[in-house]
Amino acid sequence: MESMGKVLVINYEKCTGCRLCELVCSVMHDGISNPARSRIKVMKWESEGLYIPMSCQQCQDAPCMNVCPVKAISRDEELGRVVVDYDVCIGCRSCVAVCPFGAMSFNTIDKKVFKCDLCDGDPQCVRFCEVNAIEYIDADDISILKKREAAERISIAGKEAAVLQAAA
Repeated sequence: MESMGKVLVINYEKCTGCRLCELVCSVMHDGISNPARSRIKVMKWESEGLYIPMSCQQCQDAPCMNVCPVKAISRDEELGRVVVDYDVCIGCRSCVAVCPFGAMSFNTIDKKVFKCDLCDGDPQCVRFCEVNAIEYIDADDISILKKREAAERISIAGKEAAVLQAAA
């Protein structure tokens, strides 16, 4: 069976909110440390104290690709990513409006849309995330990873319940 390729997996429970991923991304793509130019955005939910990195999900049936009136957005099957052809893009921003994850952005300085391009197969956000909240793994391994995490949560919950029961 052929692998589905690699995907960017974000575990927000590990994210500390350091935002290094944003800085590394903007430096990698634009040569400047500016979170506004980052392809990954760390959202903070104040009341819950949660940091949630958001990035392009490289959707199989990508709304941005489907809405583009000039077909400037296509799928790169080799890397499993959705890419923008800037020679074709007219900057209408339909893709920005339709993205359900808010992962397509518009750079007002360059007058271009931009999104995660997986750094051509070597995502820098993954390399620099010290807590491993962002991983670049084989798509086939996601199910195994999710099952392992769920089993760990169930195990911890079981141990906590046993401790509470023993204390009662």
